[in-house]
Parts: sequence; C-alpha cells; structure tokens
Amino acid sequence: MPNNEESKEWRVYEEVIDKFVQVIAKNMNLYGITPSVGRIYGALYFNEGPMTLDDMRDALEMSKTSMSTGVRSLAEMRMVEPAFKKGERKDLYKSEEDWYKSFTSLFGNRWRHHTETNIEEAEEAINELEQIKNNTTDEWLQEKINLDVDRLRYAQNYYRWLMRFIHVVESGEIFEYVPKYESPKS
Repeated sequence: MPNNEESKEWRVYEEVIDKFVQVIAKNMNLYGITPSVGRIYGALYFNEGPMTLDDMRDALEMSKTSMSTGVRSLAEMRMVEPAFKKGERKDLYKSEEDWYKSFTSLFGNRWRHHTETNIEEAEEAINELEQIKNNTTDEWLQEKINLDVDRLRYAQNYYRWLMRFIHVVESGEIFEYVPKYESPKS
C-alpha cells in the first residue's frame, strides 16, 4: 500500500500525463480529429497494455457509444488496432505507437480525398465556363472566362503537385528527405 507521499507523487504523475494527453488531443484537432477522440488515443498510448471499451470509458468518463465510435474512427486512420489477450473475451485495442506511420496515413487519407475533389471541381468549372464562352457573343465575358480558365488550370496543376507530395508522404519516401528522429532508450 503506497504511503501518502507516494500517493501524492502518483497524483502529480497522472496530472503530467493527463496534461500531455490534452496536448495530443488539441494537436489532433489540426487533422480533423475531435479532442475527445484524441483523448482516447492518448489514453491508449500511455496505457501499459491493451484496453477494452469499458476500461477506456472508466479512464475518460465518456459513454461507451462515444468510445466505440472514437475507436472505430481511430482504427480507420490506422492509429488504433485490435489486440489479443488470452482469456479476455471483450474486444481489446492498443494504440499505434509509430507516430510517423500514423501521421503519413492520416495526412494521406485526409489530404488525398480533398485534393482529388478539388481537381474534379476545377475540371467541372472549366467545362461549365467553356460552355458559357461558346454560347455567348459578349467578348468581355469570353475574355474573362479565358483568364479564369487559366487560373483554374493553374489550380489543377497545384493540386496535381499536391497529389505527388501526398504520395511522397504516404509511401514513406518523405523520410529520405526529412529523416525520422530516433528515440533515445530510457
């Protein structure tokens, strides 16, 4: 049984970890992940082993439904994966501890979808403007459309470049240009 001094040390330890979990949650918001889902990831990351939804609910004081939705979301982003423990009947989950891998997956998933959509939207706008240009006799409008089509083609080229960048990140090639830092061993 820990004495009062040890209990105080454990409370301070938990406060430090909780504070950093909040930092993780806040930073994950940059990638479109809600703070509550970020807290789930943080709890799993700092836990010594896999956790059940009940364990997470108790640790974070969130509903089991929220836990389930959050874990599913994290699993889709490859930040959490199912785990196995002999004798345990409930589903267990553990965090992906390779943050570089998580970032490349998350970045790729988030940016690829939006970038592909932007390329398609620009193409659609070009086609619609070309139709207007072909059906009008207004020379000023035709000139304006030509300028705007050039701007849209420039945007498409940027988005195509961005798709190449996304590929460099997703493939891990990015680490040839910006190497990972190796973690010091404790």
